[in-house]
Amino acid sequence: MSLNYKDIQEGTITGRYVTHKDIDLFLSSVPNDYKIRTEGASVEERPIKSITIGKGELKIMMWSQMHGNESTTTKAVLDLMNFLKSDSDLARSILTNCTLKIIPILNPDGAMAYTRVNANKVDLNRDAQERTQPESVVLREIYGDFRPDYCFNLHDQRTIFNVGNTPRPATVSFLAPAHDPERSISKTRGISMQLIVAMNEELQKHIPGQVGRYDDGFNSNCVGDTFQMLNIPTILFESGHFPKDYDREETRKYIFTALLKAIEVISKSTIGQYNLDSYFDIPDNNKLFFDIIIRNIHILDSNSELGTSAAILFVETLVDGKIEFKGKLEEIGDLRGKFGHKTYNCLFSKDLKELKNKTDIVELLGSNGIFF
Repeated sequence: MSLNYKDIQEGTITGRYVTHKDIDLFLSSVPNDYKIRTEGASVEERPIKSITIGKGELKIMMWSQMHGNESTTTKAVLDLMNFLKSDSDLARSILTNCTLKIIPILNPDGAMAYTRVNANKVDLNRDAQERTQPESVVLREIYGDFRPDYCFNLHDQRTIFNVGNTPRPATVSFLAPAHDPERSISKTRGISMQLIVAMNEELQKHIPGQVGRYDDGFNSNCVGDTFQMLNIPTILFESGHFPKDYDREETRKYIFTALLKAIEVISKSTIGQYNLDSYFDIPDNNKLFFDIIIRNIHILDSNSELGTSAAILFVETLVDGKIEFKGKLEEIGDLRGKFGHKTYNCLFSKDLKELKNKTDIVELLGSNGIFF
């Protein structure tokens, strides 16, 4: 399929801060056959809405921003909805064979405050069994009413993740959640794996070496594990870092690409073409990245040896309706084997010159007794 992504990208919603207000504006312009429903309300009485698209027998349910500060997949599902408005053969085939139930923002309070948790400071992805929170109840009620054949659990992951032991960021990661402590492969978990294999094959054409496999430790309190326990093929999507893309506008494109591939495979009933064992060929995620590494630093009142490095991670901070990335000194020491999305070496005059113009970094390091 030939597709110009820019033709379907939803240009009105960009950046990391995405709230129910943005979604409401988008939904005001969708076609009449997109069935919009208010499914319930959050702790702070914000509406939780769903969109139902298509008329096929194969039912796919997906939800985004269960963690309020994880908005990349929300942007991608809006792009998906735009694609399904197109007159392409694939869009028509999907709408004929599938019915999609999409919850763009499950945690609107967390989205507004830009926090992982809901307004009661509960991680909704650890509330699948007890369902103490209204958002958890809404999700389970939608699941019960819709009775999906497939579930897509849509998230973001931090910039720390790399693929295997390589210096490549995990731009997209997947997981077929476990359904038991032994992490055995049931029929439905195997289907999840086959769909991930299909998506990985597609993504390798665009971001080779930048797809990872998320840890599959079993936790029955997690929503994905719970739905897998109910014998529904469930997939965890994790949106990660693409070089120089802190707003995750590139990453959203690859999440859209993955979503579309999975739905295409489901709609055409071609899951059996993908080898389950290839799932285990996808490298594990690792945590070897920092946002910035500064190598060969000096520390006041210290006998620091040549080769000592400082590592900085960004803290995403909501300021006046925008997300700012504020540096935090994370580690000092011998950081060989670790990678930086940006690396400076104090032995190089070019790097020193560039560093000295970064006043925020200079102040952060100076306050910790570090100089160049």
